Amino acid sequence: MQERASDLGKVVSLLGAFVAIAVIAGFLAAGLLIPAAFATGQAATGGVKMFDDLPGEFTATQLSQQSTIKDARGGILATPQQENRIVVNLKDVAPIMQKAQIAIEDSRFYEHGGVDPRGILRAVASNAQGGDVQGASTLTQQYVKLTLQENALRNNDEEAAQAAVRKSAARKVQEIKYAVTLEKEMTKDQILQGYLNLAYYGDLAYGVEAASQHYFSVPAKKLSLPQAALLAGLVQNPGRTDPVHYPDKAQARRDIVLDRMHALGIISDKDLKTSKAIPVGKMLKLKNPLSNCDASSEPFFCNYVMEYLQDTSNHALDALGKTEPERIKNITGGGLTIQTTLDPRIQEQSLKDLTKRVPFANKAMRKDTEHDKSPIGRSRMVGAAASIIEPGTGKVLAMVQNSRYPTTKKQQNQYGFTQVNWNVDTKYQGTTGFQFGSTAKMYAIVRALETGTPVNGTVPSKFASTTRPAIYTPKEQGSCGDIRDWSVKNDFAVGGKPIPFRKATAQSINTAFASLAMKLGTTKVRDTMTKMHLTQGDGSKIGCNPSSVLGTGVVTPLTLASSYATLANNGKYCAPNPILSITTADKKPLKIGATPCKQVIDPDVAKGATELLKGVIKDGTGKAATLGARPAAGKTGTTDDHVESWFVGYTVQRATAVWVGTPYSQQGMNHITLAGRGYSGVFGGDIAAPIWKDLTETASEGLPIRQFDDPSTKVLNGDKISVPYVSGLSVEAATARLKDAGFLAQVAGKTNSGLPQGFVVYTDPSGSAVRGSTIGLYTSSGVASTPTPTKTPNPKPTKTKGPPPPPGKH
Repeated sequence: MQERASDLGKVVSLLGAFVAIAVIAGFLAAGLLIPAAFATGQAATGGVKMFDDLPGEFTATQLSQQSTIKDARGGILATPQQENRIVVNLKDVAPIMQKAQIAIEDSRFYEHGGVDPRGILRAVASNAQGGDVQGASTLTQQYVKLTLQENALRNNDEEAAQAAVRKSAARKVQEIKYAVTLEKEMTKDQILQGYLNLAYYGDLAYGVEAASQHYFSVPAKKLSLPQAALLAGLVQNPGRTDPVHYPDKAQARRDIVLDRMHALGIISDKDLKTSKAIPVGKMLKLKNPLSNCDASSEPFFCNYVMEYLQDTSNHALDALGKTEPERIKNITGGGLTIQTTLDPRIQEQSLKDLTKRVPFANKAMRKDTEHDKSPIGRSRMVGAAASIIEPGTGKVLAMVQNSRYPTTKKQQNQYGFTQVNWNVDTKYQGTTGFQFGSTAKMYAIVRALETGTPVNGTVPSKFASTTRPAIYTPKEQGSCGDIRDWSVKNDFAVGGKPIPFRKATAQSINTAFASLAMKLGTTKVRDTMTKMHLTQGDGSKIGCNPSSVLGTGVVTPLTLASSYATLANNGKYCAPNPILSITTADKKPLKIGATPCKQVIDPDVAKGATELLKGVIKDGTGKAATLGARPAAGKTGTTDDHVESWFVGYTVQRATAVWVGTPYSQQGMNHITLAGRGYSGVFGGDIAAPIWKDLTETASEGLPIRQFDDPSTKVLNGDKISVPYVSGLSVEAATARLKDAGFLAQVAGKTNSGLPQGFVVYTDPSGSAVRGSTIGLYTSSGVASTPTPTKTPNPKPTKTKGPPPPPGKH
């Protein structure tokens, strides 16, 4: 902030007292401050003409003032700003503050018409005679000068800003003309209000309200006499008298103001003595503004909000501006009140729940020289993050992680600190994401239901265990496959035949979903991910390689939570949204578009997927996420070697994604200790699921228990048709007949039979099955079964007409 320019008293010493007085006489006549008849001589007449020819139109700018970002309950998260300024009405400034400012700057403010002839003549006389340099600017003139400077700075016109305060006669003359004009267009109170909001009070505090809050932690309407006197004294030289850096000079200026107020009869002898007796140091109660997200109580969420507001691809916020610079200007200087969706109660408790199981700055990972070369050993840390949103609206209710945000350069290199928001994509100052494991299976579920596989149907599988993988050839993988074989393991020995869809989902059987993806087509599963708005952290699509169905892509918790929320909302996707409302500086709501929601999958399919995912919590890998009486659905996720683990789930009213993993290395979470508990290997159901349970219970507090909608009979049981009789056929012939009838086939096992080895004995299911489902073929071992003999009282020889029927179904 530049210091106040010299007033007319300094200018006249350059022009000569005689010329100056003649010109002033002309000004006074033109401004109707004295009758024109009193203006005599050629200099005076010339002065009048020159004054009349000057431009008089003066436009007061809308002041740049800080905006405020609030949580859903009104708590202040940050005050983004170009300048620390809060514009207030004059009625919200204490009368004693108004009197103090007028007393020290322009005691005849309410008596003159913008230019004070007494002051001018007094300054001219004093300076002409070599006396003390005296100023002559009225408060109105000062307001004009500050406004011209502010207008120039807002237009990025540095030359005009310097000209507004330049020490020149021309500038002073124009300033007087503007002041005279302004007094005809604005009331005294309007001018005083503008001045108090515009003036700089030192230490980056602009305007009386911001200064009052900064120095004393009180609003301007509650300023006391000594506080008001201190502030009023600062505006003449704020850069060298502010009480934070120059307490002695500030106190001296305060006392000058008090003396002036006393001389004018505004305060009594007692008031003067009492106020002067208070040291400036004891008056201060400093409060710095939350000028940026670094100072926020929720810096990660705050940064996300700032980036969200500036994202010009979000046309719902076009009222903020159509370009990024325009939006930044409005956000930081428009005096907006931006209320967010963040629920502070849910946020606070969620952070406690998260760090209870995955503590801040933990060192759970083993010491590893290959991954642990940094002095703070970040690769030893297990990270965790979670996002909670509201299905149907996309409101972001909470966003937590077990790291802290660095506010100093030293903290940037301290263990457990990071500026990266693990919950959001890179466009929001986040991460490229983390592999999401078996949570990806949900998309194969949706695609299978869309193509006719029912909830109560079966899906194909290959046998695999923890040590014996199933192999999928390049031919089986399809167009998005690899040129190499793909090996898939299960977490226990299972597969080799069609498996109930419910069981495959609840127990998260890898080969069932790998085989299902081959059946559906990996590109189709990827397309389902895309239409449900699942993208990687850099915004790109999930890859269409077969392994994507097992979660080899990288995603962030907020993206995954909002995608899963589509199921809770019966197939309608709503984009994540952290904004409740935006209000302008004059308390008018800014028109913002509604959260974009779109039906992306059939409601009945969404209900069917929920029915399957309920089983994950009821009797599957996610039992630790059970909410008691409140219905919930979800999916665990664990990557190879336990590097990352997840639980993503939802109720009708809440959707939450919890990630636990290794943000700084790719070490597996094996044989680690967290919060005093040891883990041989971290699965999604071990830590993420119980965290999800705690967070969802917190987020659901006070909400009624709501049931999920039931899927139709068709989605539950499918379109059943007759299964052809294929007993006695070769596998090839049986498969062809079943395919012609609308089924797939898979050899599911062997049975003793008198039929030739390898020929089909019976099918499972038989009779009828869902169109498009996989029929299990049980083939003959080539060995006839031997009936168990039964004892009779009088055994007699018997004759048989052929081999006994094979066991099992036909």
